Amino acid sequence: MQTSHPAALTFRRARAADAGVVLDLVESAYRGERSRAGWTTEADLLAGQRTDPEGVAVALAGGWVLLAVDAVGTTVGCCQLERRGDAAYFGMFAVSPTRQGQGLGDALLAEAERRVGAEWGACRMRMLVIDARVELIAWYERRGYLRTGETEPFPYGDERFGRPLRPDLAFAVLVKDFGEDG
Repeated sequence: MQTSHPAALTFRRARAADAGVVLDLVESAYRGERSRAGWTTEADLLAGQRTDPEGVAVALAGGWVLLAVDAVGTTVGCCQLERRGDAAYFGMFAVSPTRQGQGLGDALLAEAERRVGAEWGACRMRMLVIDARVELIAWYERRGYLRTGETEPFPYGDERFGRPLRPDLAFAVLVKDFGEDG
């Protein structure tokens, strides 16, 4: 099912054929020199890859990868959604670095929240954010997400998630409750 958005975005669930586009989008938003064109870069925290073809395949098989497509058919954003009981996990969120700051991330996040509520009956969304990403955490907090106080360890030594450039990385757990009106 495709959903249109007033900002000329169309949202749709990714298919296996979209895996390469998803991989390139996630990598470009977070790692390497291309990522420095946007504000979501992790290039000063982590080197190497953000994900790999196997990681994208797991995301596609384990839930949804929601795509945001612009008016000319370019995929400009994506996010992973996974059903976990009455909650949804949100990850692999990426907006093309050259298109950041245009409200695309807001629109994609809002559509993800709408879909997990309407289609899965989820009453909350949970995510992990590298705790050193204070500006990104603040962005989520402005959209109603709260730190739970919980953290999860960064997978040091597992280069599928990148090579840490500092020894103090961990994930902050953020949650947004939708309640009955979300």
